[in-house]
Parts: sequence; structure tokens; C-alpha cells
Amino acid sequence: MQRHASTASRDYHRLAVPPLPGDSLLTTRIMPSLAAFLSGAGLFLIALTLMPFPSPYDTDTSASNDGNIINQIGYLGLGGIYLFAMLLVVDKRVLKRVVSPTWVIIFAVAFLSCLQSYDPTASARGLMLSLIAMILVAGVLVLPRSETDFVNAGANAILFLLLINYAALVIAPDRAIHSASGGEPWHAGFWKGHLIHKNVTAPVFSVLCMFGIYCYRAGASVRGALIALLAANFVLHTGSKTTIGFLPLAIMLVLGGRAVGKPGLMVLAHFIFTILIFCLTLGTIYSETFLSITSMLLEDSTFTGRDDIWKFASASLPHHLWFGHGYASFWLSPVIRGMEANFEANWDVRGIVSGHNSYLDAVLTFGLPGGVIIILMLFVKPFHDYMRANRQAQSRHFADFCIMVIIFMTYNGMMESFFLNRADPMWLLTALAIFGLGLVARMGVRVPR
Repeated sequence: MQRHASTASRDYHRLAVPPLPGDSLLTTRIMPSLAAFLSGAGLFLIALTLMPFPSPYDTDTSASNDGNIINQIGYLGLGGIYLFAMLLVVDKRVLKRVVSPTWVIIFAVAFLSCLQSYDPTASARGLMLSLIAMILVAGVLVLPRSETDFVNAGANAILFLLLINYAALVIAPDRAIHSASGGEPWHAGFWKGHLIHKNVTAPVFSVLCMFGIYCYRAGASVRGALIALLAANFVLHTGSKTTIGFLPLAIMLVLGGRAVGKPGLMVLAHFIFTILIFCLTLGTIYSETFLSITSMLLEDSTFTGRDDIWKFASASLPHHLWFGHGYASFWLSPVIRGMEANFEANWDVRGIVSGHNSYLDAVLTFGLPGGVIIILMLFVKPFHDYMRANRQAQSRHFADFCIMVIIFMTYNGMMESFFLNRADPMWLLTALAIFGLGLVARMGVRVPR
């Protein structure tokens, strides 16, 4: 998906769309159509997951992403299909540029952390699922031969996904809507769609809303508007207050910065908001002042009991400060499960699957140095890529979409944990935005020949 005015970009375009002898029907029609279809199908599967519409009695938000046999075989097969398709369709010299130092650093830190795990082999297997899922992410981005192909295929796929979810509200409400008979009766009536929990549904459908805005701006106006409206309405019915607040903030920041022609000002405003949100969420467990301000602004300053989880996680940091506890090796570990229950806390940490804060969990998992590196690579470096991509007028719609997702997920990370979380759609959609922004910064956005 690249487009550029420079000679280097035109060279890239010729590499990415290699002509076959005789400019045959295979070259001009069948291969581009198949590549576009695979791109849309990949985006559909990333958002859908391989285990959609789980049982209403299953409230484990990691259950659809863990190392079960369906995900292991499914993503291994998808990884093989998309790797083969990229080798067949995309020029080898372009594929070499797809492997960026950013992702090499991220996965190097993550794999090194497995050495600290209580079960290094199991941690490495789980991380391999994350790595294989990244092949699917790469395929979604590099298989289409133009931005037009990407937008059309993606719009069709996501619109179809939304229609499935709206149909499920009528046909199978017990699977698409939280009920009082589940493990969390207080969520009864909130929409969760095909995902396991409203706290996953809200951010995923927020990204779909942003994708609709991108499609609208990139030429698929009718489908884009439908996607944005249907997804936004779904978010509203999840009852996720923080997501409902973060979604318009991310959209307004990016579109506002674009409207005034000051992307640098938008970046500055975002980092100010990030510090403010950090202080008013995780900061409340460290500062009485921040807690008092949060209590004045919000009805629930505990964030549905997350503060107790954050306090426990924060108290655990010094024990493995430099090297961390290892990938997927803290929450639900034998040490945590074997602890005595704290009856004064709102949550029993012995059954918690994450710290509900991506940044705290990053330091817990990878240690302070590794956690800082991961956070910088995922949520700071992309803004450098965005400023580079912004120099190319033709790349701005896609770059705006990517940075919109990254801004939103930066804020969402204050409430949920998803870094490198295997096949979690929150993680994969975030990775798609980060990966795509890196590509567009280096190579631009492709236009149809």
C-alpha cells in the first residue's frame, strides 16, 4: 500500500507489482484480485478471531487468544498460506524491506524474557503464536497492489463482519449480548458481539470505526460511512465508558491536526493527553493528589477495582525489576495461584489474567529496560514514522488511520493489557497500525497502475 512522488518510490512500485511475460490475464486480473481478497480476508480474520461467539459462561478474556489447539493449528495454517502468497505475489526485494529493525528489537526482547519464565518452553510457544500472527498482519498490508485494492477489500470484509454481528444480536442474543446468567451479571444487556467480553469488543469496534473513516476519506465513501456509523453504535452499546471517551478524542486529535495543517501540534497534544490520562489512572495508586482529582472527575475512581490489581502488580515490580518475570509468566503463574486470598481487595489476583494496564504489565513481563524499549518501539517511534509519512500528500489518509489507532490504543492501554498478546484482536489491530505506518513512512502508498 504505497504511494510516492519520488523516483525511489516509483522504483518500489515497479518492484511491488512485477509484470509477468505477456502481461497475461493471470497478471492483470486473477493475481491482483486474489491478492486483494486475501488482504480483506486477513483483516476479517484478525477482527473475527478463530473462536468467535464464545459461550456466555466463559468470562476469561484471554480464552480466545491462548495457546489452545484451534489457535495453534489455525494460525500456523494461516501463517503458511499468507507467507506463500507473499512469496508468490510480492517481489523478494520488497519483502526484505518488510522486516524492520523495530520488530526485530521487539521480538528479541520478548524472546529473551522467556528465559526468566517459570516455564520457558511454554512462554516461547506462546510468543511464537504472536510471531506467526504477524505474518497475517504483514500479508494484509503488502498483498494488495494498490491502496484502492486494499480499501475495497477491507471495506467489504469489515462491513460483512459488522452485518454478522448485528444479525447475531437478533438471531443469537445469548452469544452476542451479555446476560445476567453469565459470570458477570452486572454486565447484562451490554453488547459484546462475536468477542468474549465488552471490554474487548469496545476497543476492537472502535478501530473498525476508524477504519470506516479511513475508507470514507480514501474513496469508498458509502461503505466507509456505514462502517463508521455501525461500529460507533456498537461501541456505544458496549457500555464501556472509557472507550466511549477515548474514541472521539483520538478521532478529533488526528482530524483536527489535519484540518489545521499542524500534525506536529497534534502529536504534542497527544503526549500531553497521555501524561494526563496516566496520572489520572495508574497515577492514582502513587499520588493522593491524582486520586483526589480523579475522584472529583469520575464516579468510580477505582476503575471497577483495577486500582487493587495495579497496587499488587506495582508491589511485585521490585522483585524482578531488571529482567522481569518473563513472557506470560506472572499472572496465573503457580506462585500467584498459590497465594492466600486478600479478602479486602476488590479482585482476587489469583484468578486475574492480566494487570489491566499494558505499561505496568510490560515492565512486569520484560523488566524495566525491556519494558521501556517495548513501549518506545510500539507507542513513541510510530510518531516519527507518522511525521515522515506526512511529507507525502498521497500517503496521508492511511497514515492518519494508523496514527489514530495508535493514539487510541495508547489510551486504551491504561485500562487493558494487550502487548504481544498472541492472537488478541486488540493486539493484532494495533500491530497492523504500527507495522503499516512503518511501511508507509519508508515506501509510501501504492497507486493503481
